[in-house]
Amino acid sequence: MSKIIPLGIDISKKSFEVNLLKNPKRGKNRKFNNNREGYSQLKKWLGEQDVEKVHACLEATSIYGQELALYLHEQGQLVSIVNPLRIKGYGQGQLNRTKNDRADAGLIARFCRDLKPRAWEPSPEQVSQLQALSRRHQALQKMMTQEQNRLHLATDAELKAEIEKHIEFLEQSLEDLKKRIQTHIQVHEDLKRAHQLLTSITGIADTTATILLAEIGDITRFKSARQLAAFAGLTPQERTSGTSVSGKTRLCKIGNSLLRTALYFPAITAAHHCPAIQAFYHRLITAGKPKMQAIGAVMHKLIRIVFGVLKSGKPFDPSLLSSNNTPVSLAS
Repeated sequence: MSKIIPLGIDISKKSFEVNLLKNPKRGKNRKFNNNREGYSQLKKWLGEQDVEKVHACLEATSIYGQELALYLHEQGQLVSIVNPLRIKGYGQGQLNRTKNDRADAGLIARFCRDLKPRAWEPSPEQVSQLQALSRRHQALQKMMTQEQNRLHLATDAELKAEIEKHIEFLEQSLEDLKKRIQTHIQVHEDLKRAHQLLTSITGIADTTATILLAEIGDITRFKSARQLAAFAGLTPQERTSGTSVSGKTRLCKIGNSLLRTALYFPAITAAHHCPAIQAFYHRLITAGKPKMQAIGAVMHKLIRIVFGVLKSGKPFDPSLLSSNNTPVSLAS
């Protein structure tokens, strides 16, 4: 069996730098274009280094590395996509001082060698397509909000007319995209069923369910509700040490920000309209917890409910939800 060599990848929009850690003391660097030709050149270069199997590791930054990760996975290579904060923390522990593409690739390679991060698996094609559509819808919605704010502040008549025209275009684009998303979900039975399960949860409507489906992907890759909560950055983070440090317990927010954002308003709705969650929310408020901390606890509760309905394949049943069934470390 071929030895698996760590390969650190620091990627950007146009290029990527790699560090092949064949030698434990010093890796070999090379830069390639971030396109299919560059990927082929990387494969050829690895052959020239007499390397058959690598554990490629790259940061989960935007979408620049998705195509390369998929290419390497299709080539039979082991691939890990890691939260950048994990690598940053590792670098701080190593007293890393240099910051450039070459040094970053080396840092990622050493992180891969020492911590052996979990292997990444690409989402099914229908989920990848849904994610692309969903993220595009969110981007257009953000653009719409920005234009509406500009329209509110505009005083020049011609400028206002131009902004209004753009808003009209965005409205039509959003409507067309919404129909494409609905059709996409309806023609894939697994997505359709999962969407129905998610919308059975109090507070979660069509748009939120779509985002959850797009960002979570295959629920079987999460072994527990806590793993899913960690993926979303909804696990509690305590800050206490002896008698000198006594900070508030907060959500760690190291995870998928799109999931956290999507669950904020549903948490508010659930806190007012789902009796069991409402009782839980009021118990926290009565105990003196700030409203935002209480809403964060409800978000944590919701992501656990999401895991439960998707894993079981059964719609949400509020009668099975105890107001005491909660992540105690966040609520107390």
